[in-house]
Amino acid sequence: MDRGKDKKRVKSAAACLAGLAAFAMLACGGKPNGANLITEEEDSARVVTMFSPMEKTEPNVDNIARSAADKTVILAEKKLGVRVNYVTYTAENYQDKTYDDVALDRARNDMDDIYLLNPDVIKALGEEGKLMDLSGLECAKNLRDVVKTANTVDGKLVAIPQEVVAYGLFINKDMFDRYKLELPETPEDFLECCRIFKENGIETPVGANRWWLENFVLAQAYADLYNGGNTQAEIAALNSGESKYSDYMRPGFEFLKEMIDKGYVDAKKAYVSEAIEGEGPDFLAQKTPIVMAYWGAANTETAYGDADFEMLVIGFPSSRGQMPVMPMTGFAVGADAEHAQDAMDVLEVMLSDEALQIYAETNRVISPSNNVEVECVPALKPLKDRIEEDVFVLGANAGMKLEQWGNTCLIVRELLNGATVEECMAEFDRLQEESMGNERNTG
Repeated sequence: MDRGKDKKRVKSAAACLAGLAAFAMLACGGKPNGANLITEEEDSARVVTMFSPMEKTEPNVDNIARSAADKTVILAEKKLGVRVNYVTYTAENYQDKTYDDVALDRARNDMDDIYLLNPDVIKALGEEGKLMDLSGLECAKNLRDVVKTANTVDGKLVAIPQEVVAYGLFINKDMFDRYKLELPETPEDFLECCRIFKENGIETPVGANRWWLENFVLAQAYADLYNGGNTQAEIAALNSGESKYSDYMRPGFEFLKEMIDKGYVDAKKAYVSEAIEGEGPDFLAQKTPIVMAYWGAANTETAYGDADFEMLVIGFPSSRGQMPVMPMTGFAVGADAEHAQDAMDVLEVMLSDEALQIYAETNRVISPSNNVEVECVPALKPLKDRIEEDVFVLGANAGMKLEQWGNTCLIVRELLNGATVEECMAEFDRLQEESMGNERNTG
């Protein structure tokens, strides 16, 4: 598990981007150059640049996820009399550089005003002082506590999302009913369900890809930390080195190792499979009863929104029952942005309850605002019920010195590739020591 820092950073960035497909909105194709809905004739002296995974859609392009964000941008343009110019990432243009690589470079060089960022980048740029504090915005007063907790760095709220992404297990309820199985609550329940599926000829009970197995680990690792009433003290102990991340992570890695050893997960296939593309066809064909994905995948026909069976989305197994995992992305403003005030004004509109209502109704997602609520599809109700009970774990928390989402994903991939649990725990120990060393060097 000897990886160079540069190589690791590139992989970590890719892990985060793929894992947060709902926010990063990479499902749409498009031209390499941004295409604004406002024509050149309507050009304004007030221009704000936004770095985003893709450009605005053209008027007749049918892409729900993208059009939801576009609607909020257009609302800001009309209210403020500004033009938002998209600077667009495309893999074609940047080749081996991930979206996160490019976002880090552009933000560190003050190339744009607004950035749509994944959690590891939010943490890195926040710690470097490269992002504005958004806590003074009116819209910030309405945010759910989970959003503030995840995106606060050194006391500053540095990013705000347009939706709260929740990950869960997508279950073929018909197949569970066929074998008279209850929906699993604990890791032990889950393994028993897999055993019964396997004994009844289902070759691979759990369809997996190379990005999202870390949700099993995070759910088990932090079920008590986030739901036991002692969250801040436990995080402080981890940050100081008094507690070890590896002690939290070990049960989840042992669980995954047992799934691999017993053939409940195809480790070789998972290691090379892209999200949904790898496991999706088998799930929809009812060859695999369980996959994992983000909330929005239940709404879109390009993912799992048009299944030929009863589908339910539940939390991951944990000692506290079914546990949603919630990473966090967000829009941020560069600390030294050329058009900082206009950029802040644009976000004030884009993240207002008015705009978030439009966004949530279009995409049928969980809003970051306490004041915005929309009906979800029936399949998502079990996951939504847990979240409304304030039962969840954060998959990304900028208040932790050791970045969670990307690092856990990478170490899970090492497990898929044959590493032992002990080697994986040693890597967490190394990363924790490294994070503390970085803190000492900059303190």
